[in-house]
Amino acid sequence: MVGVVAASSGRRAQRAPGTRWVRRRPASRSAGAPKAPSRAGRNLPAATAVGVALLGSVLGGILYLPIAFVAITTAFALVGVWEISRALEVRQIRLPLVPTIVATVALPFAAYLGGPEALAYAVVLSTTALALWRSFDPAPDAARSITAGIFVVLWVPLMLSFAMLLLQEPSGKLLVATLLLLVVANDTFGYLVGAFFGKHAMAPKISPKKSWEGFAGSVGGAVLVGVLATVFLLDRPWWFGLVLAVATVSAATAGDLAESMIKRELGVKDMGNILPGHGGMMDRLDSIVFASPVAFLLSVTLVPGFL
Repeated sequence: MVGVVAASSGRRAQRAPGTRWVRRRPASRSAGAPKAPSRAGRNLPAATAVGVALLGSVLGGILYLPIAFVAITTAFALVGVWEISRALEVRQIRLPLVPTIVATVALPFAAYLGGPEALAYAVVLSTTALALWRSFDPAPDAARSITAGIFVVLWVPLMLSFAMLLLQEPSGKLLVATLLLLVVANDTFGYLVGAFFGKHAMAPKISPKKSWEGFAGSVGGAVLVGVLATVFLLDRPWWFGLVLAVATVSAATAGDLAESMIKRELGVKDMGNILPGHGGMMDRLDSIVFASPVAFLLSVTLVPGFL
């Protein structure tokens, strides 16, 4: 018979007749132990893989089949709206889901196919449909429901639709690609610099992990990407890339903080968990929805001779 004998309190146990000592091996730390998260709280390999896959699919649509880019972006927006609707239910706010989903599909395609005028008409019709739809529902809190629906439509599909308007401009494909590269640079350089050097929180009550050092890293990385993309892709003056980069980072940071404020008000950590290492779809769209209108306005107002 083989017995496994353990020592306790530093005293040697007595060996019974017919038994022999077997030394117990210490448990390996790596066996079954969860991987330590990165300093910023992300699963970095998963986040990187998901980010590259999303960026590759979107850039492929922009460069080779623009209507596919519109469809992919609309699908992302639909997932984001669905996540928001679930988060609002935490506070017993019922989103008019059917007209909101219809608006989420209609606005990006209206912007791409019909331009600013069609987008304006789609916004008016969508908000009217929200109010009418909810007025026939006998459930209580109709005012909160209608307000929430209009807010979501203006926040997600309308602001994303400015990327579709930008796509229709001369050199629109390269402009949208530059916008996406700037948003990626904002996230990547802000994450790296903030994770290792971040000490001063920008808004500790809203987003404790977002630091001024990370913001400086976002600006520096985006300026580098923006100037290079402007000179070699867009054939515009270098200073346009500088202005576009700073404006995009500022808008993207505002979008991130705005979503963090909404999540804190609702009492949720992430809008969802569909994207490993990232959270929900809205946790990825929060930057681009604010950056798209800014990029469109700058592109059609600055250096008009280069459009």
